[in-house]
Amino acid sequence: MSNVASIGATPSSIKPLFAVLDLSHRARQAATLDELAFLLVNDTRALLPYRQAALWFSDGGVRALSGVVQAEANAPYVQWLNRLCSTLCTQKVDGNSIAPDVAVAQPVDHGSLPADLAAEWNEWLPREALWLAMPASDAHPGSGSGGILLAGDNPFSDDASALLAEWLHAWRHAWLARFRPPAWSRARLGDSLRTWRSAERKKSWWRSRFNQIALLAVCALFCPVRLTVLAPGELVAAAPSVIRAPLDGVIGQFHVRPNETVKAQQLLFSFDEAAISSRLQVARLTLATAEAKYRQFAQLALSDNSSKAQMMVLYGEISERRTEAEFLQNQLERSRVLAPRDGVVLFDDPSDWVGRPVQTGERVMRLATPDEVEIEVWLGIGDAIPIEEQAPVRLYLAASPFSSIAGQVRYIGHDAVPRPDGSYSYRLRAKLDERSQQRIGLKGTAKIYGDWVPLSYWMLRRPLATIRQYLAL
Repeated sequence: MSNVASIGATPSSIKPLFAVLDLSHRARQAATLDELAFLLVNDTRALLPYRQAALWFSDGGVRALSGVVQAEANAPYVQWLNRLCSTLCTQKVDGNSIAPDVAVAQPVDHGSLPADLAAEWNEWLPREALWLAMPASDAHPGSGSGGILLAGDNPFSDDASALLAEWLHAWRHAWLARFRPPAWSRARLGDSLRTWRSAERKKSWWRSRFNQIALLAVCALFCPVRLTVLAPGELVAAAPSVIRAPLDGVIGQFHVRPNETVKAQQLLFSFDEAAISSRLQVARLTLATAEAKYRQFAQLALSDNSSKAQMMVLYGEISERRTEAEFLQNQLERSRVLAPRDGVVLFDDPSDWVGRPVQTGERVMRLATPDEVEIEVWLGIGDAIPIEEQAPVRLYLAASPFSSIAGQVRYIGHDAVPRPDGSYSYRLRAKLDERSQQRIGLKGTAKIYGDWVPLSYWMLRRPLATIRQYLAL
């Protein structure tokens, strides 16, 4: 009876224990970390009275404040609390470092704080404060150290500090049970590597997964691979006939369309004949006049000996006029350009040529045989790897990305020549392995195959070449 009477006589000593049990139960039922943080800074008042509370972590700063739903990270009060809690976290308790996984209640000594923090204390917090530290947990990488700061108007008792420590133990257990560091976090990665390395050290060197992977990587670096380069490529005519302007003049009309198939001796285009025809008419009239004058003097020569000498001059003039007329007649015939053989005509839009003056020898179009097609590749100076004749080449056309055209290198230009974009490249020609149905002029990317080299050389060729241009080794 005395024991029962003693228990019933001290209800005030049992009530805080029920509060700790209730808070611990609510912490285990919390669904999120934010709910746990809100519970700690607001409902701890069931154990002891305080005016302000703040939950702080070393890796995130102030996580929760009492009386507010969410702390404003840029507020002056929060910034000052971050500096204060960071200072308290580095202090020691009773001259010893804080033990891992132990929540220690420590009254805040204003005299041990830096001058700037102590000077602003009265502006932000009441006089009395209690700091409960939470060291980082080795079993939960990435959790980080932290603590809770309680501030009130009255000093905190030792009994209250003990209850707070017990409550914080239970809360910390619930927090770590729900805490999940990011998958990419350095802490989780470091812990995984340490665990893996620890397990690997217990094995024989040849059974170690790390050593096996390293050995396979070294062997793979010496694995032979085919050295290849990529360059712009195009289907071009193998041996086209170049149709050039036969004379100086203005193109008057085209009689064929671009990419049209023509027969031998078919009219391709013609020059403006007005000027040549008028000159030919004048030359013919001048020739007829000279011939009539020559016949007149031939009749006079029968009775006048002086006319015989004039006949020789007129004969030379007739020869000159006849040669001029024949030349103009030949020019008139050459103004109508005919196809030298069967094939496909390759040229630009006819409207760009009609009415345009051209000079003798200027290229107007090309005449290609559809079956005589090859690959033309412009190989950049940085990609000029050693390539032998008949080396494999594959052309991937932009118009046909799911198929390729195979060929073999026929020749590579000796000198790099400028391209329209201003870069210098080597011209490479490759003959096709088999006839292609793709038309001339299609462009794409060509893949040229070189010698067999180690994988390490294949990987480092371009980086080393780039570095070598800037470093004098």
